[in-house]
Amino acid sequence: MSVAVNIANSKPKVALIAGPTASGKSALAIDIADRHRGVVINADASQVYADLRILSARPSPADEARVPHRLFGHVDGADSGYSAARWAAEARQEIDAAHAAGLLPVLVGGTGLYLRTLIDGIAPVPPIDPAIREAVRALPVAEAHALLALEDSGAAARLAPADTTRVARALEVVRATGRPLAVWQLERAGGIGDAVDLAAAILLPPRELLMARIDRRCGEMIEAGAADEVAALTARHDIPAEAPVRRAIGVAPLVELLTGGLDAAAVLSRLQLETRRYAKRQYTWFRNQSPQNWLRTTESNSAMLSIETLLL
Repeated sequence: MSVAVNIANSKPKVALIAGPTASGKSALAIDIADRHRGVVINADASQVYADLRILSARPSPADEARVPHRLFGHVDGADSGYSAARWAAEARQEIDAAHAAGLLPVLVGGTGLYLRTLIDGIAPVPPIDPAIREAVRALPVAEAHALLALEDSGAAARLAPADTTRVARALEVVRATGRPLAVWQLERAGGIGDAVDLAAAILLPPRELLMARIDRRCGEMIEAGAADEVAALTARHDIPAEAPVRRAIGVAPLVELLTGGLDAAAVLSRLQLETRRYAKRQYTWFRNQSPQNWLRTTESNSAMLSIETLLL
């Protein structure tokens, strides 16, 4: 049975399952897609990379065989230009393709920026002059932040001085357009929020349970060969040290394991700590920053019931 379009509502249906890492959202998304003739569409910034199946906790081959999966592992680690805007454009295409085939798109992921860009749209910042971009990106981050404080003090106050990517983006935008990035962000274009009937649920398990799941999963990642995965990644000379895939959670401690800087127990402890910290940030974002009409629940059964009710 297809539930991609509700007869009483001409807008096409889209299901969305969000939440922090290890919350159970991937399993729930697969169950929904299995029960409602759907396709699972990734909304996680790490799981787009082909190089990190284990470390990003991508669905297993068995999971991918149950229902169609899209936008998982489709980006090469050497592609440093992948962004929320690119993902949103690809997600729109996959959603349209699913609806055209009579399937239910089921978005799943923990990257709030990706979901917000897709649903609300993106600031219509014009293309940046390559010369300006090159000059800004060549600056040490401390110098770039100091210049940003002079040219866009609001952005400098909001951004961490060591946040290389966001500092550079804010500086190049104000230099290229004469307008601060925050002003551009007041405008939004290309969002699908008004064009679809969205059934959304956020999984927020009790924190102690979530942290225990994270610790267990990190151990399973090590046992499954995460170190070999990172070894293959770092052996590639076409992926610079600052590439996003090299900054994924777990890569740095596993590099230290491979180079003898940390032993296995210390690496596992650090991987668990970094993942717990990331989950706490996700937890806070989804609890406080996501739309208030998205269901917030501690367990999958109530999320399934809510999603299925909204899909009727």
